[in-house]
Amino acid sequence: MSAKKRLLIVYHTQSGNTGRLADAVLAGARRAAETETTMLRAFDAGTDDLLACDGLLLGTPENFGYMSGALKDFFDRTYYPCEGKTTGLPFAVFVSAGNDGTGAVREIGRIANGYGWRAINEPLIVRKEITAADLENAADLGEAMANGLSMGIF
Repeated sequence: MSAKKRLLIVYHTQSGNTGRLADAVLAGARRAAETETTMLRAFDAGTDDLLACDGLLLGTPENFGYMSGALKDFFDRTYYPCEGKTTGLPFAVFVSAGNDGTGAVREIGRIANGYGWRAINEPLIVRKEITAADLENAADLGEAMANGLSMGIF
């Protein structure tokens, strides 16, 4: 029997909205018992966590049309130590946005491209107030990623 695939969720939250989405993503991912899922705040995640995962979900609030400083810090701390070691890593993004969220998504995509990662889903952008449907969409994202990893799709 092969080892479980590892899904890493890295997120930052200030107001709590992205944290609510991250909790839903984690709950969805844990529906797939065949995948080991870990969730860490961006300041707590590091190189070892990134190198040990088979898939990555990134969550951030939209701050001034950009990702959070904490998520950018995660990228700054892991990029060079992981350079060339995570090429092809499947990833997806979820954003809690006060505006449209596209700036955060665009810049995360540019950085992910530098790592050589592979986007496996359209970004989940939740604008303004988070609804029950948004939380279910977040859970579906987590479940889809976890199942995709366990089945070898990603």
